[in-house]
Amino acid sequence: MMTPKAFKTEDLDTNLKLSTNIPKQDIAFYDAALPPIQLYGLQKASRDTCFLRMPPEIAKNTSDGVNALNAFTAGGRVRFSTDSSYIAIKVKMPAVHPMYHMPTSGVSGFDLYIDTPAGSYFRGVLPPDYSFTGGEFEAWIDLGERVLRSYTIHFPLYDNVDQLYIGLQEGAQVASGLAYTYDKPIVYYGSSITQGGCASRPGLSYQNMISRRLNVDHINLGFSGNGKAEDAIVNYMATLDPLIFVSDYDHNAPSLDYLDHTHRNLYQTVRATHPELPYIMISKPDFLTKDCIARRKIIHDHFMEGIAQGDRNLYFIDGESFFGSTYDKGDCTVDGCHPNDHGFALMAERIGNVINMILKEQRYR
Repeated sequence: MMTPKAFKTEDLDTNLKLSTNIPKQDIAFYDAALPPIQLYGLQKASRDTCFLRMPPEIAKNTSDGVNALNAFTAGGRVRFSTDSSYIAIKVKMPAVHPMYHMPTSGVSGFDLYIDTPAGSYFRGVLPPDYSFTGGEFEAWIDLGERVLRSYTIHFPLYDNVDQLYIGLQEGAQVASGLAYTYDKPIVYYGSSITQGGCASRPGLSYQNMISRRLNVDHINLGFSGNGKAEDAIVNYMATLDPLIFVSDYDHNAPSLDYLDHTHRNLYQTVRATHPELPYIMISKPDFLTKDCIARRKIIHDHFMEGIAQGDRNLYFIDGESFFGSTYDKGDCTVDGCHPNDHGFALMAERIGNVINMILKEQRYR
């Protein structure tokens, strides 16, 4: 299949020739939402709309919180290949949302990985300046010699992005990136931890680590403080066609009764439309609050109910197992709740091992 021609922004519209302060005289910009650059984990209806994680009407019908957080670009990626000797980004970001326990590089920054058939490795971070409060920012990384390579750029975890342009050397090759192994994405649903709080940069959220390790696409539907499994979003997720569904849903349920009802309903609704879909239930990792045992029991009870009803594609992961011994647990979070990079690495290893096992089982069926 032929790679689509890469159009510079000014090729599409002469009014779109972008000014820049990047100290490169031969730079050309490409719209990251257009082929051959490939967009994953996000959708963009038009050039004038921002990147979203799911359709706006679903978010609006879910809750005000989900409607706002839908534009936070957690899990978003672009992939492409080029032989440019540098990679730059030009970003239109209307506002930033600084937090005391999460660096700007994670909240508002992008990061760059080089993709190879043997795996992906970190090349650099593309953050705004610490004084940036919204508008436009630029960042770039020098790559040295001109070599054709494949790349992934991760979007910010906690800010919304109106436009992303990729800046490359004039005349450089621009083509599709490394293909994912599977056509379908893994869908993750949950809370702020699922969204990526509080990784130091986007590539270190647990889903992005799993995605690189196993070369699988994913969609991040983690909504900070607002993962409450309302009917609108549950019914929407049941219409998706994922490779695996990961229910990282526990934290934001306001009571045990609410968790019991909505967690079971989430499972039953998704299972009704996808009877053979691998489905993973996860209990929360910060095992410190007084109701954590009761919450885990609810989730495990739902798992056992499914197994008793003959579900052979249902899996349970105990969140207490992520962070090791009592003495180690505190060092895995920034605030006793949200994982730091070490905590996310442990989550990625445990959850990634289960996903890898599922993929192997599916391959041999």
